[in-house]
Order: sequence, then structure tokens, then C-alpha cells
Amino acid sequence: QVQLVESGGGLVQAGGSLRLSCAASRSIFSDNAMGWYRQAPGKQRELVAFITSGGSTNYKDSVKGRFTISRDNAKNTVYLHMNSLKPEDTAVYYCNQFTMSWFIENDYDYWGQGTQVTVSS
Repeated sequence: QVQLVESGGGLVQAGGSLRLSCAASRSIFSDNAMGWYRQAPGKQRELVAFITSGGSTNYKDSVKGRFTISRDNAKNTVYLHMNSLKPEDTAVYYCNQFTMSWFIENDYDYWGQGTQVTVSS
């Protein structure tokens, strides 16, 4: 059974920080790269960052130096530490596996409920 449960979002002032967590089922987490995605109102969902099973990371340019993705393989959990938040970071944030198919299809079969991040100016 695929399960993705995101948490940790909230309302924060610009310049503030949040830590998002995502508990994933073993079937989707184990040995897979994991990613954080976000969708702002009226916009397409976009990839924010991903981390391979070995711990290599990659970030969207606009979040480099501010966001850090990490994973705890023992807990099947992936995190997103967000610092120096900006109003343009406001979105619903989702986690999911990351595969190269994302760049073609921009979608997966299953998504969790996401967690809302709102950054006020």
C-alpha cells in the first residue's frame, strides 16, 4: 500500500524557517530517490529538491542555499528544512518518489494530501 503523509507546514513570516516531514510507506521509500514538490495557486506542481538513496541531493535554483533535503532510511522519512523563507515559497508541499519520468510526465500515480506553507511579507 502506497502511503505518503506530509506534515510541518504552517504560516511563517518572511525570513522564517520551517521543517517539513514526510512519512512514506516502505514500498515507495526503500532504495528510491525521494523528492519534495510544491504547487502554488494557479501554477503547475514543480520539483523543489530530491535526494537519492545514497544521499546525493539536487535543488531548484531558487531554493539553493536556503532549503536542505535529508532522509532517515530507518524511519522511511524525508525532511525539508526551509530557511530564509520568501512569500514566493508559499505553496502546498508534497513529497513523493523522484524518477526521471518526472521531467516528461510531471506527475505520478499517487500523491499524499500535502502540507500548506504560507509565507507572509
